Amino acid sequence: AIEREVVVTRLGRPQRELNELECVDGKVWANVWQTDEIVRIDPRTGAVDAVVDATGLLSAEERQGADVLNGIAYVPETRRFLVTGKLWPTLFEVTFEAAR
Repeated sequence: AIEREVVVTRLGRPQRELNELECVDGKVWANVWQTDEIVRIDPRTGAVDAVVDATGLLSAEERQGADVLNGIAYVPETRRFLVTGKLWPTLFEVTFEAAR
């Protein structure tokens, strides 16, 4: 049963096309379908409070046969994320760090 719904916003505007949700340390991570972005969402407010640009994961050559970023999964034992996409030749194991 639905307990609560939250509208996700980014800079005050609705953030649509969320895919592959992962709950980690009180935040929700999701890739944004049809983009190379992964967002972190505050589940209390629905606000996007961080954006990861995954554009550089694939080389230009690898991108030729690949489709969209389409998957993230959290691995609690390593505290890392697995990131991949449709027809991607590689599964990446990554950590997300705040910009300095």
